Amino acid sequence: MNAYTLALGALLIAFVAQTFVAGLGLESYLQDQAPRRRAWLALTAAALLLALHHGYTLELALRTGLYDLRGALLAATAALCLVFAAIALRRTPA
Repeated sequence: MNAYTLALGALLIAFVAQTFVAGLGLESYLQDQAPRRRAWLALTAAALLLALHHGYTLELALRTGLYDLRGALLAATAALCLVFAAIALRRTPA
């Protein structure tokens, strides 16, 4: 596996993870009655914007061959950490 394929995989993981976090945040926003509701909406908006950024970066890498392996791995790691944080926040009582 070369660096280009690894970068594409990491960007795809980051895109899917951020989309998943946006879904969790939207679901929690719609169900939550507590004052944390606005925080869930902010998390959803941020996750959607980051997913859009990862999608654009993935498209750039696919169309032109330009990629940043360290940036892609960092984005995937941060997105996976955010998934775990969002799941943990959903489990805590209000």
